[in-house]
Amino acid sequence: MTLKHLLMVGFGGALGSMMRLTLSHWLRFSQFPWATFAVNLSGSFAIGVIWALSLRHATFEQQWRLFLASGICGGFTTFSAFSLEGLSMLQQQKLGLYLLYVAGSVLLGLAATWLGYELAK
Repeated sequence: MTLKHLLMVGFGGALGSMMRLTLSHWLRFSQFPWATFAVNLSGSFAIGVIWALSLRHATFEQQWRLFLASGICGGFTTFSAFSLEGLSMLQQQKLGLYLLYVAGSVLLGLAATWLGYELAK
């Protein structure tokens, strides 16, 4: 790991976090945490695309994979917000909404990563 790699991840992470905040502002309109849900699914799709492209193109350098996947996608998606929102639903005794959120996030997140990968390979 080099300083250049650290800076690429850091800069990408900052961009991803700003993108997440912007999207979160636009998607706050119901009890369901649409913002985190949308961020995690679109980030899952994007990382699938990035992974497939990096495998398909020998010229896809490690620094760009670090910038895009670890940096932007890592800063954009958020497992901690997902966990907190899930816990909040449980504390409010919204079991159905909790189960929908958790199952939907995990299953659709995996499907989005697979779809992104398949479309890009």
